[in-house]
Amino acid sequence: MTVWTPTDDGYADLASHDSFVDGAPHNTFQRLRDKDPMAWCEGGADKGFWSVTRFDDILTLNKQAKLLSSAHGIRIEDQTADEVAARRTFQETDDPAHAHSRALLAVAFSKKTVSRFEDQIRALTTTILDTAFELGEFNATQTIARELPMRILGQIIGVPEEDMSWLVDKGDALMANSDPDFTDHPVDLVDTEAYRYMPFRSPAGADLYDYAKTLMAEKTASGDTDSVLHLLLKPNALGEVMSETDFRNFFCLMVAAGNDTTRYSIAAGLQALCGQPELLGIMQSEDVWDSLPDEFVRWASPAVYFRRTATDNFEFHGKEVKKGDKVLYWWVSGNRDAGHFEDPFRVDIRRKPNRHVGFGQGGPHTCLGMWLARLELKVMFQEIARRAKSIEQTGPARFVRSNFVGGIKELPVKLVAN
Repeated sequence: MTVWTPTDDGYADLASHDSFVDGAPHNTFQRLRDKDPMAWCEGGADKGFWSVTRFDDILTLNKQAKLLSSAHGIRIEDQTADEVAARRTFQETDDPAHAHSRALLAVAFSKKTVSRFEDQIRALTTTILDTAFELGEFNATQTIARELPMRILGQIIGVPEEDMSWLVDKGDALMANSDPDFTDHPVDLVDTEAYRYMPFRSPAGADLYDYAKTLMAEKTASGDTDSVLHLLLKPNALGEVMSETDFRNFFCLMVAAGNDTTRYSIAAGLQALCGQPELLGIMQSEDVWDSLPDEFVRWASPAVYFRRTATDNFEFHGKEVKKGDKVLYWWVSGNRDAGHFEDPFRVDIRRKPNRHVGFGQGGPHTCLGMWLARLELKVMFQEIARRAKSIEQTGPARFVRSNFVGGIKELPVKLVAN
């Protein structure tokens, strides 16, 4: 039994968010991997772009950060220089600026530091599953997958738990800024010119800006200056301090991206348990906890692509890439590449090794929160395995309308306890 079968005709418009409303158009990606691995694609309202779809090619180019820059934006969208400057997070920087910001936060999100949260994660997971088992039937993305990363993130960055639901709603409006279920200002459906200096061209950015300013003022006044957020405000070796705009942009990124990756990986894992019932038995009888989290991230590929911009002319697969061209690394395609993964359209929680690109691995922008995501996934599915007799999908899954954020926003399930 398959978990999910793509239905696109093999010629999807990759610039269109509508091409992803039924999940990623994997038939199109397979055609490109097989026949045109460095494909020129039209960009709709924006300029066209190159699509890199094979796993090995993504790794090769992802290592060439000087040739392919992050500093001009990470989405298909064309931006003016002043828009880039106003909306920049450390994702949209190159070294040495990126390395400095990353170094400030690396300790807080290291494997060693994150491991200290396991008891808190397990306690929260137990509470979340208590509610789920009591309900019996529910939207698993909302009831399970959204709850854990949201609440843990609040504890790590020092945000009151009662604020986190509002913050995650705002983060959804940013990251899924093309889905009318998450925002009143879908970026390709309404005029968003008034918000062009906001992160992701979204009015939610202004709300998060105001919140971050108030939060930091309150923390400073109370003497709470040792939080993860305060690490960002420390001066670098030259005595330079992050600007207020850069700090607020990073806060927006942390709230949004810190939730999405794990939420949609948990949702994808739950979908996999419904589609391949044997997985629950494997979880209950075998030690798969080192391999399962990465397989669910591979399967979910919540970051669908990241864009880079060529800083010089170069040739790849016989194609002439010009300085200034946009080059997209389609992580979601690389993670289904049969040239690297055996039986890539099956979920194999025993899969080892599993060097996927779901965390943007292989380049300087590897996901900062990957150890936290792995731990949350491990604990969540350990607790499900301990308590569940069965899980069944009771209706169609609904996917985020976005070619940037890949995820199941609605997954109706029936969960039965032992």
